[in-house]
Amino acid sequence: MQTKAPHPRISVVVLTYNRAGELLTTLERLLALPENPPIIVADNGSTDTTVALVEARYPSVRVVECNGNLGAAGRNHAVACVETDYVAFCDDDTWWGPGSLERAVQLLDAWPRVGVLNARVAVGADNTTDPTCALMRASPLGRVGLPGPSLIGLMAGACVFRAALYREIGGYEPRLFIGGEEALVSLDVLASGHAIVYCEQLTLHHHPSPVRDSALRRRMLARNAAWVAWLRLPLGEALSATVRALDVFAWEGTLMRDGTELLAGLAWTVRERRVVPRSILAMRDRVRAAERNLDASATTTVGGKFDASI
Repeated sequence: MQTKAPHPRISVVVLTYNRAGELLTTLERLLALPENPPIIVADNGSTDTTVALVEARYPSVRVVECNGNLGAAGRNHAVACVETDYVAFCDDDTWWGPGSLERAVQLLDAWPRVGVLNARVAVGADNTTDPTCALMRASPLGRVGLPGPSLIGLMAGACVFRAALYREIGGYEPRLFIGGEEALVSLDVLASGHAIVYCEQLTLHHHPSPVRDSALRRRMLARNAAWVAWLRLPLGEALSATVRALDVFAWEGTLMRDGTELLAGLAWTVRERRVVPRSILAMRDRVRAAERNLDASATTTVGGKFDASI
């Protein structure tokens, strides 16, 4: 029986931490894809049997051990091993649909200004479209000169990047760990002159893991929103985001601990501060205006609105 050659243009990076069972299911589905992409697992220092099981059951999958939980930045270590032009990201509870990766290659080849494609996320056994994707489809930024609606944000575990662009912007900031970490990456992609595009022709399946800590995530989202604002946004937005974060910490009863960490982090954010161009701020203003219209009509969403992360 002849073995299929790996796809020469696109790889898949899977981020995981202590979810061996879900990861094995995801890898089985990825290995069955007709594109046969090289698959790299970024293991964030799992303390269960993740690494041993993957190496024993799926020897063709490369495991990059991060030697600790690096959060979203674990992806950076895996991308360092990518040898293809493009890289598709997913998590241990998500996987790409057949044909989606080949279509991503075709689109990125044909549209050099596009730096990132965000897929449609089909949730659960009934493949319901994630509400965030429905909003991406209706982005107020339009699609002129692009293969889909223009975005100012992306979903970290449901997108395809130009590998060179990912490396150019430095990937994910380790100090953000996880929770809204896409915001900084998205702003840097746009500042590089590339577009982020929503593409319904790409499908990523998501069967959400029950292993989550909602309270911790709320605090991380608030802290990271403030840090990203100090890194890339005007001073007024940075101050507002900081106040909002402190309000969240107070509500959660963690003001002293989380507030101290947030304020201590302002030293490095100010040192690395680089406000994005006015054109990107104008894009954000258009998105914000659309969000206000949605709020006024009592429309609710899950996981962010048009921007998905900012």
